[in-house]
Amino acid sequence: MEKNFKPYIPAEEISPEFTITSVVSGVLLAIVFGAANAYLGLRVGMTISASIPAAVIAMGITRIILRKNSILESNMVQTIGSAGESVAAGCIFTLPVLFLWAKEGLIEEPGLVSISLIAVIGGILGVLFMIPLRNSIIVQEHGVLPYPEAQACTEVLLAGEKSGNGAKTIFCGMGFSAVVKFIIDGFKLVPAAIEVPIEKFKTLFATEVYPAVIGVGYICGPKISSYLFAGGILAWFILIPVIVLFGGNSILFPAEISVSELYAAGGAGAIWSKFIRYIGAGALAAAGIMSLIKSLPTIVNTFSSAMKGLRHSAAETSAETRTEKDLDFKFVLFGTLLMLILILVLPPVKVGIIGVILIAVFGFFFATVSSKMVGLVGSSNNPASGMTIATLLFATLILKLTGGESTSGMVSAITVGGIICIIVCLAGDMSQDLKTGFLLGATPRKQQIGELIGAVVSALSIGGVLVLLDKAWSFGSAELSAPQAMLMKIVTEGVMNGNLPWGLIFIGIACTAIFEILRLPSLAVAIGIYLPLELSAPIMIGGLLRAIMDKKNKSEEKKNSNGVLFSSGLIAGEGIVGIILAIITVCGGAKKIDFSAHSFGLVGGIVMLAVMIGALYMSARPRKDEK
Repeated sequence: MEKNFKPYIPAEEISPEFTITSVVSGVLLAIVFGAANAYLGLRVGMTISASIPAAVIAMGITRIILRKNSILESNMVQTIGSAGESVAAGCIFTLPVLFLWAKEGLIEEPGLVSISLIAVIGGILGVLFMIPLRNSIIVQEHGVLPYPEAQACTEVLLAGEKSGNGAKTIFCGMGFSAVVKFIIDGFKLVPAAIEVPIEKFKTLFATEVYPAVIGVGYICGPKISSYLFAGGILAWFILIPVIVLFGGNSILFPAEISVSELYAAGGAGAIWSKFIRYIGAGALAAAGIMSLIKSLPTIVNTFSSAMKGLRHSAAETSAETRTEKDLDFKFVLFGTLLMLILILVLPPVKVGIIGVILIAVFGFFFATVSSKMVGLVGSSNNPASGMTIATLLFATLILKLTGGESTSGMVSAITVGGIICIIVCLAGDMSQDLKTGFLLGATPRKQQIGELIGAVVSALSIGGVLVLLDKAWSFGSAELSAPQAMLMKIVTEGVMNGNLPWGLIFIGIACTAIFEILRLPSLAVAIGIYLPLELSAPIMIGGLLRAIMDKKNKSEEKKNSNGVLFSSGLIAGEGIVGIILAIITVCGGAKKIDFSAHSFGLVGGIVMLAVMIGALYMSARPRKDEK
């Protein structure tokens, strides 16, 4: 730890922190960001870190709306609020598989209670597992681990002491995105995607006309966006034409499948659905495991140092100052045991004693890894999917070898994987939040209580969100492709039943091997292969716009985050309206607002896309008071 470190609020100073205002505001943000990220993740397979947007909105609420001058209250709002995104990410990566199996008649449709229970247990364990690690990872390694997003959140909250323009930018993005979403999916006046068939190459070029995906591209930046788009180009302009041209003569395709007839009936989209998604699944699984393998030295060192710190923390009976006080270790231990007992005895969870052991061992191990990995590379680069895939492979194999029936074994494996995925995501987010609090001088115990509140509230709400979205559009559909969940489904079924199309899977694995040899970020390219081109194309548009604005700001020697904040608003606004439209659809009101008979068609889609690009460009330009 750096010597002579002093937080912004000294330990001896008492400042409003855990108040009714901060808790209520944080809970509302947790629900909003949880729902928005669930919707986004089910559409494009990616979520965004909510810590920085939550910090900006928290600052706006306390400083602008409530006219209060308490930075620790703002920090508590973002601490509670960002928990929603983490719980959502853990849930949407795995739990939609249960809905998909229900549609196939394998199991009964999961209810709101069972989904909420899984989410609540995973959320609470994620918080409890991280608490004993705070001293070793947050305090003792201060100055060693950079914690990029925690540093950014700190700067945002400190900047809020002077100005509140950032919150206004996010709210503008939310409003703009909400209007566009209603025009496209509510009133249906503009098509959701622009498609240009290219018959000569047996494929098509397509791009969605949605603000959220362009916002994702802007936040990811040009590099990551280009890797995603490269995967899409590989899939749609190389693999699909090759399959259509040579599919009938290849041993990779069963004799009963006529590739030419499949293409004639459904076009390039049918080829993607039947073949490319398995290639993409192989590439994604291999990339996720590769990210885990490359992290093994860090994982071993992390776990070793964390265990030393854990023993040190357990030996301390009391803390001298406000900024050193954690929740009592006995509370952590009792809470953990209670959650594990509930997993064992509650019928809706259904994992058995083997599942409980797997959750306890893998959950704590990966919570430790996630907490430190976030400190190294940030939440956005935390290999949560790789850890979940590794868990699913091991859990499914163990359950199969111990005599678990095919269907019940798969349900148990997905449940175990879902709880651990939530633990991983929430532990990483909490590590980031506690670091922000450490820099600002927050009380760790109060932040940990806030994390528990945010995790439980968002877990209870996310169950309703998943049920609602599935009833409105159905997981695996064009509206909600649920790519990560589809991957987990393929992995679990493949291990348990041994029915994976291994030829296609190995092509994907070979693609990942080539990406690694070329030193490309294989996970990003693999996601591009797996996603439809209509998703990776607008992400690339956002990335290009970010490159243009970064170059412009650099040439003028300006540092400007307005575009990132506006993009965060685009994502949140579309997610919220997506949930509202789902409610309207379930209640039978979708037809009443459907004006598709008066649609502006392709021209309308092009104009809307241009308007969105223009709006993001204008928002990303520095304001006069920033020049």
